[in-house]
Amino acid sequence: FVEAEVRTAGRAQHVVDVERALALMAASAVAVRNIDLIYGIPGQTSASWKHSLQRAAAHTPEEIYLYPLYVRPLTGLDRLQREPGDNRTELYREGRDWLLGHGYRQISMRLFRAERCAGVIDPPYVCQEDGMVGLGPGARSYTRALHYSSDYAVQRGSIVQIVDDFARPGRAGAGVVTYGIRLSLPEQQRRFIIKSLLRIDGLDGRAYRARYGSDWLDDWPMLAELMELELATVEDDHLRLNSDGLEWSDAIGPWLYSEPMRKQMAEFAWS
Repeated sequence: FVEAEVRTAGRAQHVVDVERALALMAASAVAVRNIDLIYGIPGQTSASWKHSLQRAAAHTPEEIYLYPLYVRPLTGLDRLQREPGDNRTELYREGRDWLLGHGYRQISMRLFRAERCAGVIDPPYVCQEDGMVGLGPGARSYTRALHYSSDYAVQRGSIVQIVDDFARPGRAGAGVVTYGIRLSLPEQQRRFIIKSLLRIDGLDGRAYRARYGSDWLDDWPMLAELMELELATVEDDHLRLNSDGLEWSDAIGPWLYSEPMRKQMAEFAWS
């Protein structure tokens, strides 16, 4: 909601258009409205961040996501050699605390949901147990043993080509999976743990045992380190990250990647 920050982040939208779009959604039958906010933009301050939080909350969206700025290879920000601000930790804490004090509850490091929606918009869907079908160019999908996507890119020219190809009537290969991997049992377990642990509800020991027939701590003793570092606790058969642990989610997730998966990610050629 700050024009200068939007431009610095390489985004094309104007605040007046964002406000108009949100007003249209509020007047429509859209049941769950979500606003994404980015922190760590060069030049962003505590005051400007609070301004954006206030403007976003004024629209009373059911969900607000707080995303730290990361500069990915081959993106516009990477080409412009723009580095994130070094105040991301402070801005995250300020955003988290502000939302918790203004009618939102934390679901994960990024997701905050309006208290008025408790038990109302939560679907009977558990991402770490159920599959997901992604629709559209670049969308990801997964089943219990597969993780796959259609063609994906980060450079503008490649993105435009992918969208154009997707929109072309009668396109060839419409039902073909371009990128994917078949997950071994240990990789399925890792995905289950990561998707569970990085949310406020945590890793459900009963659900893990029911699915895999073993205990999570026996299978993955490394998880004990989270408790030793006082980033997580075990209560009611759930391993849950505390507020410090949630703050480190973007390090804890990759820490749980396997070496073979790290190698494949490192070798993947982006376009």
